Amino acid sequence: MPKEKKPASAKATAGKQGKLIGKITHYFSNIEVAVIELSAPLKTGDTIRIVGGQETDFEQEVTSMQIDHKEVKSAKKGDSVGMKVDEKVHEGYKVYKI
Repeated sequence: MPKEKKPASAKATAGKQGKLIGKITHYFSNIEVAVIELSAPLKTGDTIRIVGGQETDFEQEVTSMQIDHKEVKSAKKGDSVGMKVDEKVHEGYKVYKI
């Protein structure tokens, strides 16, 4: 889609893609879990959007997440959380909160 390639102001794209809250730092394909390094808080019940590569762009609800193999309800900026994801992702993909 040519629209996404054009740089746009944060205000113009905020409604469509949400607020950038982190990036994927690792993906465990055998258990379909992504590690997300957060640049903003995240809690269960939030809806996130993961975007990357040429074909990956999906939304899902945060139903559970873990920090150091312990279940948590919320995480803050700077935390790395593990979370089961609906699709395969790769390191560097961006995570938005919608």
